[in-house]
Amino acid sequence: MTDADLTAYLARIGYEGPTDPTTEVLVGLVAAHNRSIPFENLDPVFGVPVFDLSEAALTDKLVHRRRGGYCYEHNGLMGYVLERLGYGVERFAGRVVWMSEPGAPLPARTHQVLGVTVPGVSGRQLVDVGFGGQTLTSPIDLAVGRVQATRHEPYRLTEGSEGLVLQCEIAGTWQPLYEFTDRPQPRVDLEVGSWYVSTHPKSPFVTGLTAALVTDDARWNLRGRQLAVHRDGITEKTRFETADQVLAALTDTFGIDLTDVAAPDVLAARVGQLLDA
Repeated sequence: MTDADLTAYLARIGYEGPTDPTTEVLVGLVAAHNRSIPFENLDPVFGVPVFDLSEAALTDKLVHRRRGGYCYEHNGLMGYVLERLGYGVERFAGRVVWMSEPGAPLPARTHQVLGVTVPGVSGRQLVDVGFGGQTLTSPIDLAVGRVQATRHEPYRLTEGSEGLVLQCEIAGTWQPLYEFTDRPQPRVDLEVGSWYVSTHPKSPFVTGLTAALVTDDARWNLRGRQLAVHRDGITEKTRFETADQVLAALTDTFGIDLTDVAAPDVLAARVGQLLDA
């Protein structure tokens, strides 16, 4: 990552602190990224495959074009930034099991997370800025069995059938989010996963519209016409009646620049098709 791209990224997330590779800086970068770059799936919704996970492509989209993205894009960009700053970074792949029905078929391994090493500090940190509305808001130790605090809910890692399971305590109940292996994955395999979820006709990223942003005190989640804001154990819901209202929320609430997604009439027509998807 060039000096200019790093500077642009730090400006994009509003981070003005130190950049030496410490645990404190890692915490600050994750928090700033959470509150600044939204989770969104507009490219798959509009038939644009997401397969280029290069540093140049992700910086162009999420930083310079002020768009958001999903896990491969968020954690891909974060990985490049952390490497540039001097952290050790490994890329892992996982299976999303959150809200899966008991006995449901095994999901594909289509989630990317990061294992991060802080120079001079033993062990690795799990970093995930790309799990949408329930994403980790702080790095946690890559260690099994211990409840770990974040800026929002507590999380923990447990052992799973093929690796580790990340769980979150939501409304007093521990819920599994995804299972992953801590074996590093090459970019080509991650690009295959990203291409799959951005093009498969039954992928939720193709068939429904979603956006999310995590501020310091709330989680903002949009699905179709439904906006939910989770704050202090209370959920506020808003139901949008029109596609134009959803588009306004994408711009004003989530900060997404829609100018290069599609022409205004095409945007409204496609979003209108997905209001109840």
